[in-house]
Amino acid sequence: MPVLHDQYQPQDPDRIDRPLYALRISMQATRWERPWHSHRKAQLLFPLAGVITCETDEGLWMAPPQCAVWIPGDMRHNVRGLERTESYCLFVEPEQVCGLPGACCTLAVSPLLQELLKRCVEVPELYDLDGPQGRLMAVALDELAAAPQEQIHLPMPRHPQLRAMAASIIEQPAERRSLGGWGEQIGMSERNLSRLILAETGLSFGQWQRQLHILLGIKRLARGESVESVALGLGYESASAFIRMFKKAVGQPPARFLAERGMLLGDQAPSRDAESSFG
Repeated sequence: MPVLHDQYQPQDPDRIDRPLYALRISMQATRWERPWHSHRKAQLLFPLAGVITCETDEGLWMAPPQCAVWIPGDMRHNVRGLERTESYCLFVEPEQVCGLPGACCTLAVSPLLQELLKRCVEVPELYDLDGPQGRLMAVALDELAAAPQEQIHLPMPRHPQLRAMAASIIEQPAERRSLGGWGEQIGMSERNLSRLILAETGLSFGQWQRQLHILLGIKRLARGESVESVALGLGYESASAFIRMFKKAVGQPPARFLAERGMLLGDQAPSRDAESSFG
């Protein structure tokens, strides 16, 4: 099966003349990034271990285990991870994406789809379209089209000053600076800043921060961190305060939300392959 290494550069997926192209990716670095890029083919990123985040001009999407990020073709994006990650990667020709989302999103991956992806990465790049391998790829595409969307998404502003502010908050989520304090830093009144955030993201500043905390909380809990550690790391006074916020926003306490999606994976095996980058 294809695996990306620092010394190995895979073929450009846009040059592979098949409806679907699948490969397995392994990352050993504890912090890695695939910088901004795009490709004609749509892409699915499904982490077997670790958590992947994908940023586009419109927002930030996250794929913990049992979820995948779907990236439409020709969409500018970057991909990041903060721990060792193993993933399946599927590239899809534009004419094959009928029934699939037209925007970047996070999809829930069923056990059947996971097994299909496992088989797909073992298929040669130039598989027989009319043989069993071609039929396997077609079944995987059908199952992918049926995957439900998860609301693990943070809208991101396009305004340069707001984008920089959002990046700072994401890097230091425990810093509880007021909206007025952010306004002073970027040279904007609190009222104008509040209006601009709402116009750019569709959320108030408080709602945006809560959505960020939900994403970061899911990510850290899926890695096996305790609720108390996550809560303190996000600037909450106690675990119960974080749980109340999460339950109010999501409708479930974090443990139940993760357990129903099979995300409580504190005993994941580490990656075996060398550090790599991918498209």
